[in-house]
Amino acid sequence: MGGAYKSLNGSEKADPASANGARKQKSRVLLVPSRGVTYRHRHLINDLANMLPHGKREVKWDQKSKLYELCELAEMSNCNNVIYFEARKGKDLYMWLSRVPNGPTVKMHLNNIHTMDELNFVGNALKGSRPILSFDAAFDKQPHLQVIKQLFLQTFGVPEGARKSKPFIDHVMAFTIADGKIWIRTYQINETEAKVKTGEDDETEKTSSKSRTTTKDTDINLLEMGPRFLASVIIIQEGSFGGPIIYENKEFVSPNQVRSDARRQQAGRHNARSEQFVERLAKKGDLGLRTHGGKKMPTDALDSRELFA
Repeated sequence: MGGAYKSLNGSEKADPASANGARKQKSRVLLVPSRGVTYRHRHLINDLANMLPHGKREVKWDQKSKLYELCELAEMSNCNNVIYFEARKGKDLYMWLSRVPNGPTVKMHLNNIHTMDELNFVGNALKGSRPILSFDAAFDKQPHLQVIKQLFLQTFGVPEGARKSKPFIDHVMAFTIADGKIWIRTYQINETEAKVKTGEDDETEKTSSKSRTTTKDTDINLLEMGPRFLASVIIIQEGSFGGPIIYENKEFVSPNQVRSDARRQQAGRHNARSEQFVERLAKKGDLGLRTHGGKKMPTDALDSRELFA
């Protein structure tokens, strides 16, 4: 009744965005962890949730096979982007980025994780402020990197006027590609007033009666505030948590394979030492140098024990 009364009286102000014909962008992100996350993973999720004022936290997800049910969960929470953190064996952390409901979906493996409280970064940012997303030029060279760039823009980019956001921009999220991995860093935009500079002419340097011109400027630098981590792309699916695989990283090696190769290499060194020990015992036995076992040398007739027996 109140809205109808205002509309009839004409006291309700029109939305400037709707008046210009531009539709206000509404984007919300759902952050869902899985069972088995460690304390380091939990702190990383908390740091990312604090940086996304338009995000919503959800309880731990139990099922790791039926990921398509996350689409229904996102629709119930009125979210169109999902970040799913999948923990395996209490060591490995995988991050799924998906656009609900039509996709696409990117699966990445996270390593070298450092949270805000771990290294005590110098930088700091206002909670709820909007970031500037900085991308490497390599994101525009390959098609799969262009898809990942758009997912990063839609997920980590806070739209203007979003839920719980403040009209300030005081930090930068940098996405850089090096060694086939995506390096993600966050920096604070630090502004300091520069020192006052006095300019004088060479001819009037000795005279103090000449006027001096003063200029003021602002120095801008970046201070890292965290979190920092590396992301290795594994696959890109066409749909949301499903569908055909449109890209697969052939150079990615799973951490299980890395640990298996390390154990196999360590077992190979042990087997080599065991074989060397057996060969050494066999050589001593052939030379008659072993007291027990091995080959016994025939007695010599000129041995002192035979001559003076």
